Amino acid sequence: MSHDTQSKLVYMANQIATFFKSQPESEAAEGVATHINKFWEPRMRRQLFEIMERESHGLNPLVVQAAPLIKRPEAAATVSH
Repeated sequence: MSHDTQSKLVYMANQIATFFKSQPESEAAEGVATHINKFWEPRMRRQLFEIMERESHGLNPLVVQAAPLIKRPEAAATVSH
């Protein structure tokens, strides 16, 4: 995953968090997770979890708070013939 791809995913996730910050606190994290689950393909969600594992990920705290509600895809399958 290129640094550019990571930067775009962090930016997109933070934009979603910024939008949902205006919601009641009890609904904000759920809104972020629901949006990511609905509109992000599994590869993007997998990369988001990889980014979260790093110490300095740059993600909005609301994205981190939503993480337990985001569907974690299976690890990338290796194709063997």
